[in-house]
Amino acid sequence: MEERKKPVYDFYVLIPYYNNLPGLIRALESIAYDPLAYALLIVDDGSTEPLQHSSITPHVPQSLSVTILQLKENQGITSALNTGLRWLEKEGNSRYIARLDCGDVCLPERMTRQVAFMDAHPEVKLIGSWCIFKNFRTGESYRYVTPTEYKPILKEMHFRNVFIHPTVMWRSNLTKEIGVYPEDFPHAEDYGFFYEIISKGEAAVLPADLVICEINPQGISLSYRQEQLKSRIKVVRRYGNNGLYRLLGVLKLRLLLGIPYRLILEIKKVIYGIKHNRVN
Repeated sequence: MEERKKPVYDFYVLIPYYNNLPGLIRALESIAYDPLAYALLIVDDGSTEPLQHSSITPHVPQSLSVTILQLKENQGITSALNTGLRWLEKEGNSRYIARLDCGDVCLPERMTRQVAFMDAHPEVKLIGSWCIFKNFRTGESYRYVTPTEYKPILKEMHFRNVFIHPTVMWRSNLTKEIGVYPEDFPHAEDYGFFYEIISKGEAAVLPADLVICEINPQGISLSYRQEQLKSRIKVVRRYGNNGLYRLLGVLKLRLLLGIPYRLILEIKKVIYGIKHNRVN
């Protein structure tokens, strides 16, 4: 009997999940793309009530391929993401991998624009976009704007993560080239992963707000902020390719270690012009 060939998708959307069905549904309903041309991979990181296909079926197109991987216990986002990447490498049937988190919202043109850019620029391994951070409860929001071209991105990465995690798409063959998310940067695994990618090849950011990222006061990044900052220092020390910028980047992060997050948010309000109830 002839072996049935797997479909080759433009991309998989990789989503880690943990006890957040409303956020997952919000994210899934925001994805706009031909449902026969992409697929969905959700890694349930040991939720107290394991995610069921029946919970999300009403919220995605009927023809969409949906895979749910269940971890027996909560292992953290890095393990969940790496479980997903290893599964995707084994499947080997998508050109790109896109990230999205529960609670975040794609603008309708996000996937189409990123696929088109990657198709037109084979030298680019990683693409991100500008985004809007929003607290859906209070309505507060601000724009996150970064450099868009490779050389300015390399410089800016010494000072902050240019690539906001739920905005990115990368070439799926990178897993064979660079591996999976590093496990030695707790709560900054994405910073290390993206730095590893841009050290191997070019990257870009689309100058458009293509994702609305949820500001969650109970989120992992805020809960483990001190540990995250220490991990970011390790990332800059390992990957920074300019001695002066590396030093300045580490000094900036050490300064942030001593500043309460509430004060950081007030500074962001001044820098980014945080608005109320302006983003739907």
